[in-house]
Amino acid sequence: MDDQRKTRMVRRYFEHLTASNIEDIVGMFGENGHVNSPFLGRVEARPFFEKLGNASSGSVLTVFDVLLGENGDSAAAYFRYDWTLASGEELTFQGVDYFKFDDEGKFHSMSIFYDTHPLREEVGDKYANA
Repeated sequence: MDDQRKTRMVRRYFEHLTASNIEDIVGMFGENGHVNSPFLGRVEARPFFEKLGNASSGSVLTVFDVLLGENGDSAAAYFRYDWTLASGEELTFQGVDYFKFDDEGKFHSMSIFYDTHPLREEVGDKYANA
């Protein structure tokens, strides 16, 4: 997979997430694709994004930059997440998602990085009832 395709794929992921296209997002992950989440730990892609969808009523993700890894099998995106929770509460934070690609050009894994402390202090665990 060439670098432009990787960059487009990462940006498309964020477009699907903004549009709440859960099936399209899950389809971007390989058979054993998973997410490493600060709140939930390691979760297979489908249950993670279903849980996220249940915890959300809207999302706007703004990608500032996509960086490609040195070995050709990874990419990272720096973004702002304007997140409306199912309760109607609104949160905004910045983070980095780190993607590893599998041999078929799908995501093998995605690791989410952001400072959870301010969010947890403000809203608690919003996944608890999702």
